[in-house]
Amino acid sequence: MAPAATGGKKQKKKWSKGKVKDKAVHAVILDKNTSEKLNKDVQSYRLITVAVLVDRLKINGSLARRALNDLEERGVIKKVVAHSAGNIYTRAVGGGD
Repeated sequence: MAPAATGGKKQKKKWSKGKVKDKAVHAVILDKNTSEKLNKDVQSYRLITVAVLVDRLKINGSLARRALNDLEERGVIKKVVAHSAGNIYTRAVGGGD
């Protein structure tokens, strides 16, 4: 008999399915509560990125980018690093931090 014909009795290894992360449901428009929280809380953050806003405010990434641009235009935050992959902001303070 051929060797391939004799070794076919063994079961195949079962790979684990891994952990499945739940799909996040984030807001795509700013409601009144989220807008107030954005204006009040972001001023106290030292590090402000799109990911930080998405995580803390549960908003969409594109909405977070728009909010950051708006806050920068109003002078609430200032840009520290400008990069094509993402920008890093910090709170705008009068003196050196």
